[in-house]
Amino acid sequence: MDWDKLRIFHAVADAGSLTHAGDALHLSQSAVSRQIRALEESLNTTLFHRHARGLILTEQGELLFDATSAMAKRLDAAAARIRDSEEEVFGELRVTTTTGFGSLWLAPRLSRLYRDYPDLKIDLMLEERVLDLPMREADVAIRMKEPSQADLIRKRLMNVHMRLYATQEYLAENGTPETVADMRHHRLICQNPNSVQVSAAARMVQELLTGEIRSLLTVNNYFGVLQAVINHLGIGILPNYVTQDFPHLVSVLPEVLGGSVPVFLAYPEELRQSKRIAAFRDFVMAELAETRRHTDI
Repeated sequence: MDWDKLRIFHAVADAGSLTHAGDALHLSQSAVSRQIRALEESLNTTLFHRHARGLILTEQGELLFDATSAMAKRLDAAAARIRDSEEEVFGELRVTTTTGFGSLWLAPRLSRLYRDYPDLKIDLMLEERVLDLPMREADVAIRMKEPSQADLIRKRLMNVHMRLYATQEYLAENGTPETVADMRHHRLICQNPNSVQVSAAARMVQELLTGEIRSLLTVNNYFGVLQAVINHLGIGILPNYVTQDFPHLVSVLPEVLGGSVPVFLAYPEELRQSKRIAAFRDFVMAELAETRRHTDI
């Protein structure tokens, strides 16, 4: 199968237009059209439905586009390795982690990584969905459980515990609960039990909600929970690593703990020699060492 025709097919399928694909490839629309017709003839199939608003892949076209997309990601991985020089750290680094960890711990520390490597271009993707690292949806991940995908290099970073926190101002005005039963006199702030979150936090929320909690504020991420807590709205369930950056938070009912949550850093085996990955990994390890001086992770 002709690689050049596949490259042109992929561009057309991605753009949904011969004209737009031609612009991206610096080819005329007629040249692109000829290559697509030649590819269809070689495969003896139709790859696109021609529509007034553009081109739509046929079932056979979708199968081929899946294959060329996988090829493109593998080529991107190879290009990333080639671009990494022996001495310098530069280029794009796509990092994925959860909204809570990314917004509360990682993002505030990235200035130190940029200080050491000003030519890095970091794409920080914060979401609960587990991205496919072998398929290069991201270059490196920090996850709240051990990755199950094959062909990944993984390193356990730390353990996180979910705990109850409030501000001194809130406790001075509303009192400090001495038992779990006392929580009925306070507003509980937590992630929505139906939102995607680590299982240890979900269990802690469910256990507390079995009591007579009269006032409740739920948010779909820990950044929102933290904002509510530091603005004195109530007692919130938060990961214990927040105490380094928010030392004025007071631990409430310290005997009430969520289960231990393991945190892993992972990246594809094929990026083992990447200077960008090594720089990010070393940065995270150094920052965690500093965090351990202030917390019990």
